[in-house]
Amino acid sequence: MSGEFVVTLAEQGIYTVLIVTAPLLILALVVGLLVSIFQATTQIQEQTLAFIPKIVAVLVGLVFFGPWMLTRMVQFASNIFHNLNQFVG
Repeated sequence: MSGEFVVTLAEQGIYTVLIVTAPLLILALVVGLLVSIFQATTQIQEQTLAFIPKIVAVLVGLVFFGPWMLTRMVQFASNIFHNLNQFVG
């Protein structure tokens, strides 16, 4: 197994992680921004108001994006297992 092969495999792994986590992170960012704007306009400075909507949004996003995320992860793992002979030999 060459160094170039290891770097390519690591690159594919990092790309998969970024693609799988991006929808939930973007969703949490947007909800957090909306809650912050709401807090700034109403001058409500309650700490739990920032976390509860983000948690709910991420859980809803997980239900919505979960099958797609699982499919991407299974495809990556399947690719690793199908090419296992290249890693060992």
